[in-house]
Amino acid sequence: MAARHRGRRAAVVKVEIAPSVLSADFGRLAEQVHEAEAAGADRIHFDVMDGHFVPNLSMGPPVLAAVRATTTLPIEAHLMVERPELFLEAFAEAGADVIEVQVEATYQLYRVLTRIVELGKRACVALNPATPVEALREVLPYCSEINVMTV
Repeated sequence: MAARHRGRRAAVVKVEIAPSVLSADFGRLAEQVHEAEAAGADRIHFDVMDGHFVPNLSMGPPVLAAVRATTTLPIEAHLMVERPELFLEAFAEAGADVIEVQVEATYQLYRVLTRIVELGKRACVALNPATPVEALREVLPYCSEINVMTV
């Protein structure tokens, strides 16, 4: 039975394990994805960084496509990039099941989320710790998932 809060039924929250390939040994990437599957991972997480929105630089669609060919687990692409709208099609075509964008990365969050859904993918919004939760209020109906960052 779900918990109740102020007379309303509270949502049941499912916690999923999504190891990031950013910490993988890229020389053994397929093997390590299989190890994550065997260990019970629910999905595979890609931290995509452009060196602008965040100072680090990571991987792009070709790496995601290579992993897509080795696993049936859902893959989420977390776009920590400026202007995420420029990357949506490439990551959708590479095989991402979930495309996650930062609230702080675009002034067109509604358009970005609706485009993700149009591409047949689940839309997720990530929120930096310093950003007020109220920033999500108007886009919640367009999100399949929310990621509240802790770093």
